[in-house]
Amino acid sequence: MARILPSADVDERATIGDGTTIWHLAQVREDAELGRDCIVGRGAYVGPGVRIGNEVKLQNHALVYEPAVLEDGVFIGPAAVLTNDPYPRSSDVDGGLKRPGDWKALGVTVREGAAVGARVVVVAGRTIGRWALVGAGAVVTRDVPDFALVVGNPARRIGWVGRAGEPLEAAGEGLWRCPRTGEEYRESAGRLSPSSR
Repeated sequence: MARILPSADVDERATIGDGTTIWHLAQVREDAELGRDCIVGRGAYVGPGVRIGNEVKLQNHALVYEPAVLEDGVFIGPAAVLTNDPYPRSSDVDGGLKRPGDWKALGVTVREGAAVGARVVVVAGRTIGRWALVGAGAVVTRDVPDFALVVGNPARRIGWVGRAGEPLEAAGEGLWRCPRTGEEYRESAGRLSPSSR
């Protein structure tokens, strides 16, 4: 059973998984889908039709605009923003207020296990790869590869991280090793994947 605090605003058409907690002043809009054992922090926003997997954490004041997709185990840091309008304007060229039919929303996709740090902005339509880590305050303007560690504005890769989230250490011959778990990864053509050896 989900736990929804009384001050949270959860639309009756949203689907909330067992064990999920929605904290004070959070808003979950119509047709949003949240999996099991998620945490939606104070003041967080989940737009209409957003799809969120299992064991996802949205920290306080994170804003996830439709039609974003967050896979299992994703972490979205405090005050991070996943945008959806590549060409934002309040009014159309005739001077009238833009309505939903006047633009096409492009959602952000965050793949399994990835983490987006505090106050990160992800531009509409971008994908954050599996187990990637986006450092606090970064502005993501391009897709982020699996296991990449990216920082800055615009975000750029400065290293690799493993599933534990710690920077990997070079182990020679294109191999990288996690200092916490000992897991090994192989780099090839600017991409990283778990090593089969």
